[in-house]
Amino acid sequence: MTVISAEKIAFQGATILTPDGWLEDGTILVEDGKFVTVDQITTPAGYKAINTTGLQLLPGLVDIHGDAFERMIAPRPGVSMPLDMALVENDQALLAAGITTFFYSITDSFEPGLRSRATARKLIKHITALDNSLKTDSRVHIRHEQANTANYDELCHWLESRQVTLLSLNNHLPETLDEHLIQRYANSVRQRIKQSDSEIRTLVETAFIHLDEGLVQMENLVQRCHALGTPIASHDDETEADVAKSRERGVAIAEFPAAIPLAQQSRDYGAAVLMGAPNLVRGGSHVGYMGVAEAAQAQVLDCLCSDYHYPSLFHAPFLLAEKGLMSFDQAWKCVSQYPAEAAKIGDQKGKIALGHDADFLLLTPDCPLPSAIRAVYINGHPVKQSR
Repeated sequence: MTVISAEKIAFQGATILTPDGWLEDGTILVEDGKFVTVDQITTPAGYKAINTTGLQLLPGLVDIHGDAFERMIAPRPGVSMPLDMALVENDQALLAAGITTFFYSITDSFEPGLRSRATARKLIKHITALDNSLKTDSRVHIRHEQANTANYDELCHWLESRQVTLLSLNNHLPETLDEHLIQRYANSVRQRIKQSDSEIRTLVETAFIHLDEGLVQMENLVQRCHALGTPIASHDDETEADVAKSRERGVAIAEFPAAIPLAQQSRDYGAAVLMGAPNLVRGGSHVGYMGVAEAAQAQVLDCLCSDYHYPSLFHAPFLLAEKGLMSFDQAWKCVSQYPAEAAKIGDQKGKIALGHDADFLLLTPDCPLPSAIRAVYINGHPVKQSR
């Protein structure tokens, strides 16, 4: 649970990354967990002064799509660790990577095991508990699979109760029941669960039966989300027809569009294009889609997420700047301000500005790796500090 600091604190002397650029030798005042002043020259009476001279002070990372926590829960297929232990381990990994706001991207699938509704239920219960032990500002992003039609009312309840505040629409089933396609799907499933070929084929065949019902449910979910003001994300749009459907649904976030023209079409109707930071760090997509560098060059990139590797999100802005694809301060907005705005929390998170939550990092300058992080603050409270 994130602790809100009631202290009045002045952080003095840092080079501060504001929405308008760098502020040299600046001071920020934090009160009741929020920024109350930026660019204060002296410390008013009643504020505890912290000397941050020689450090950079940047907004904390806002990660709206990350699922590396799955490897904490199930480090090997069919092998599960206690959930409390796994999530505390994951929380520490997030803070070590500078992530201060994290949307647990929980797959709500027809699969048994790690990506099942039962696991989603346990995760949501733990993440949204008032007395949990997570320090990161932890939220829930449900990646709903179209073929998972069971317990639909439960999913609606999660949305209505605001336990889920971001919904993405997914269909990872193979296009047909062709043996080759099923085998490719089976190879992916075996990374998560232990099942035989015949069991996986039965799983897929059964899921296919529910696709039409699932599509009706999806359209109802879209209307429900719009009524609630909950942002909707598309996932892996591969064709113009996919983008047209996303536009019809009023999608706010286009996750991992396959190609530049599709990304541009998504932006044209108002969606923010979200891509994975590991794509940039590795030098390309692991599934053959467009690269982040390519998207940045074409100016169709809005937001980055950790996807499956948390440290990549911290490193990505440095890499974008190094490659000359955008300025560092603009690149940092792709991992802080812009994701927060896409997820409709931009009035609280993602930038060092008056009234925003005091979530920020203190960094050693000129180091592009998470080892540069000297301290992590969330709501003005130090949650991680290095010696």
